[in-house]
Parts: sequence; structure tokens; C-alpha cells
Amino acid sequence: MTTPATQNASPSGGQAGASQLVTEQGTTTIADTVVQKIAGLAASEISGVYALGGGAARAFGALRERIPGASASAAQGVSVEVGERQTAVDLELVVEYGVSIVDLARAARRNVIVAIERMTGLEVVEVNIAVNDVHLPDEETETEGGQSTRLQ
Repeated sequence: MTTPATQNASPSGGQAGASQLVTEQGTTTIADTVVQKIAGLAASEISGVYALGGGAARAFGALRERIPGASASAAQGVSVEVGERQTAVDLELVVEYGVSIVDLARAARRNVIVAIERMTGLEVVEVNIAVNDVHLPDEETETEGGQSTRLQ
């Protein structure tokens, strides 16, 4: 991330909600994992996003799903830097074949910024998006028994 998220916004400028996190009555801190989950869910809502994370993160997520009671993490493929008033987000995406990556990145970035700022009051200073793969419609995945099934 090129912009440190730990910078403090000026008291007169920046996001109105951010000034509510540090008040005379106390300070509200928001854990990195909270911002990661919000960003991951917001990015997943965008049509054309097939998955979050790079190859290793997706493989680990697939293993996690096989464990009874475990589920895929909403924060997979998301890293954040959270300061007192600002945050920066890095997303790793796999996109559906045929989708405009430029339009998808713009929509994902906008959705992530809106969701984080609305829910946390933090100012989002940047959302970096890395597209790591393209999901092809005919790609298949192996199941536990060695049989192949189509991804849905």
C-alpha cells in the first residue's frame, strides 16, 4: 500500500464520520478483521467477481470448507491497514471471463469505499485491486472422490 492509513485526517476536513471515532468522551477502535470482512463482502457483491484471493488463498479456503463447521472467510484475498481515522485496502480478485475488468474494478472500489465508510466512519484513502485470474465458464474443479464437477 502506497498511502499509509495511519495518517490522521485534519479535524476540519475528511470524512464527517471519522471525527466521531475520536471524541472527548473516548476513542472507538475498529479491528483490521472487521474492515477486511466488510471489504470482502462488498467486493463479492459485484457482478463479475468470481472469487477473492490468489491461488494459494483460494486453495486454503477450499481446504477450510471441507472441515466440518468451518466456512470460507469473507476476508480471504483482502488485506487492510487501519489507522485511527483512515484505512487502505488491497483486494485480490478472480474475475469472470468476458467482464470488463476496468468497469468491475471501478464498481468494486466504489462499493468497498461506500460500505466501509458507512459502517465504520473510517475514511478510505485507497482501494488497490489486483486481478490474479480469469475464471473460464468451462473450468472444472476436482471433488473429494476424484470426480470432476463444474463450478457454479
